[in-house]
Amino acid sequence: MKKIEAIIRSSKFEDVKEALSGIGINFFTFFEVKGFGKQKGEHISYRGQAYDVGYIARMKLEIIIPEEKEVEIVSAIRTSAKTGEIGDGKIIVTRIEQMIGIRTGELDQSAL
Repeated sequence: MKKIEAIIRSSKFEDVKEALSGIGINFFTFFEVKGFGKQKGEHISYRGQAYDVGYIARMKLEIIIPEEKEVEIVSAIRTSAKTGEIGDGKIIVTRIEQMIGIRTGELDQSAL
């Protein structure tokens, strides 16, 4: 099993969700996150308050998948999340050693 973490622009979330649904991935976890990379954060002042404006709104997706679906899923995310601009995000793939279903006690692939 593999875990795919994708940090994408919030504006591309619906596109990615549709692409994943199109290949049969209808369950994943997602979070709203903040960060910056090459496009460092910028600050502006308004009425004496400093505001961060250099951050691009991001979503982090986490998907646990069977190993054989890795290439297809990574490709779907990459294609649907890409704008061609700095800050499109990252995809991280890691190996899962064990997964256990809390309610059933099922292990690994069966717990998916």
